Amino acid sequence: MALTTSPLFQLDYGGKLEREIAKLIAAFEETKFDTGKYPPRWLAIKLLEADADILARVQAMPNGQAIIARAQQSANHLKDMLGDDVDLLTADRRYGFINGIVRQSLHRPLVDRITLTDRIDDIVTHKWLGLPVFFAVMYIIFRLVIDVSSPFLDWTDSVINNSVAHWLRSLLDLVSAPVWLRSLAIDGILAGVGGVLVFVPGLLILYFFLALLEDSGYMSRAAFVMDRFMRVVGLHGKSFIPMILGFGCAVPAIYATRTIASRRDRVLTALLVPLMSCSARLPVYVVFGLAFFGARAGTIIWAMYALGIVVAMLAGMVFTRIILKPDVSSAFVLELPPYRQPALKSVLIHMWENTREFVRKAGTVILYASIIMWLLLNLPWGVTNQRDSYFGRFSSAISPVFTPLGFGNWETGGALVTGFMAKEIVVSTMSQIYLGGEETQIVEETTLGEDLIRIGQGFVEAAVSSGKILLSIIPGVNLVGEEAEGEDTVLSLALRDHFTPLSAVALLVFVLLYVPCVATLGAIKQEFGTSWAWTSAIYQTVVAWLAAFLVYQGGKLLGLG
Repeated sequence: MALTTSPLFQLDYGGKLEREIAKLIAAFEETKFDTGKYPPRWLAIKLLEADADILARVQAMPNGQAIIARAQQSANHLKDMLGDDVDLLTADRRYGFINGIVRQSLHRPLVDRITLTDRIDDIVTHKWLGLPVFFAVMYIIFRLVIDVSSPFLDWTDSVINNSVAHWLRSLLDLVSAPVWLRSLAIDGILAGVGGVLVFVPGLLILYFFLALLEDSGYMSRAAFVMDRFMRVVGLHGKSFIPMILGFGCAVPAIYATRTIASRRDRVLTALLVPLMSCSARLPVYVVFGLAFFGARAGTIIWAMYALGIVVAMLAGMVFTRIILKPDVSSAFVLELPPYRQPALKSVLIHMWENTREFVRKAGTVILYASIIMWLLLNLPWGVTNQRDSYFGRFSSAISPVFTPLGFGNWETGGALVTGFMAKEIVVSTMSQIYLGGEETQIVEETTLGEDLIRIGQGFVEAAVSSGKILLSIIPGVNLVGEEAEGEDTVLSLALRDHFTPLSAVALLVFVLLYVPCVATLGAIKQEFGTSWAWTSAIYQTVVAWLAAFLVYQGGKLLGLG
């Protein structure tokens, strides 16, 4: 049988390596591979390092060849991303850890040469400046995500809602498709899936900049800076690493808590990770930000990410004092690697892999949800008013719960319920409800060649506009004049008839904080049990309702509504 005892100490090899180690350990379980006397984590690392003796031993074991093949695949993937063999990467981490212990425990005469890394760290890891620098960096990133991606977002919106919609209608006309099939294809699938795919450019840019931060060495500094604040909630900076991963997706972030030795710390970290704004929430932020705040959309999005961190700290303090009493405090030792120039190949691979997962979800979960939503919006068959459909009736029944929050209409209530499956589906559902019955008017008939030329020209124009916006962040440089604000998406225009700026902010706060998606709850259940999954779902929904209530009702008292 495999050894399952958790060690008192476990070296963190960094996000990319840890993900592959976790995948290989999961492969042991999937293939029922008996690791024998070897601890699974140690064996996984040795296989990734291609240790000759271990490879020979594993090859002679049942299912050993399949395990070795998976290990080689992971090792090749890591080499492609990081540019070195795994044995060199793990050795670098080990020596870095040793160096970190030496630096923290050994006092040397002040004769060492002060490097550029030291000078930068004097600012970014400063006791008082470190946190403002972190929030400033995140603010710049989210402004860039909105501003730089805005031209591409407009281009994607035009391609999906004009060109693709035109091609699809022409194809359906060509085959004399029945009315119900036209409605399913255009009002259901295209409106639902297309409404989410519009935001892929923003996700590409978000993952690009997050990969830059990770590969440059700054993410380690962020964890170091947050250590002092994490201790307020009974955790240490190591727990902030899964929370940073939660900005991408909460599911791998939950699994990343395995690097934390204490079960109590793992549970508490897993309860706080879903409060981080994952990429699935970004489409909701973008569509409402652009609809109601225009050029200030980036500030609103940054505020959502910052609010998630603040609420996580407050929730952690409550859990620490009521349910999860802190263990004996342990020292937090973290390697601060020297700053280095990020490898473009590694950054692009990281960006593509994460965005690919989002697109894959659009092609599976969101596609199925769009079809189901179309059925529910059209049943009983022949219903003319969506509110009288099965979905409309259910949504109308629960909508009073959201009335004190400023969005008590049935459309929003229903969208929030479907968001339990995946937060992107909030946008998908709203696209079907608000846009599904609208026929996009094609001003002129165009050929396929003309459409492709127009799409290509639009892409070039979007690239030029994004380049100008990116260069305009340099002080004293302004290449965009007064035209930096992008056009509204079709959905953004529709939302203005159903929300005010205040109710839009209240909705964003609710989406940020309410029940995690089903995949995240499944990960919590797998790692910690059903009771903790229920705890996560219930406490986050209660906190979300209270926070949105305070925002909306407080705003009305201040005359902002």
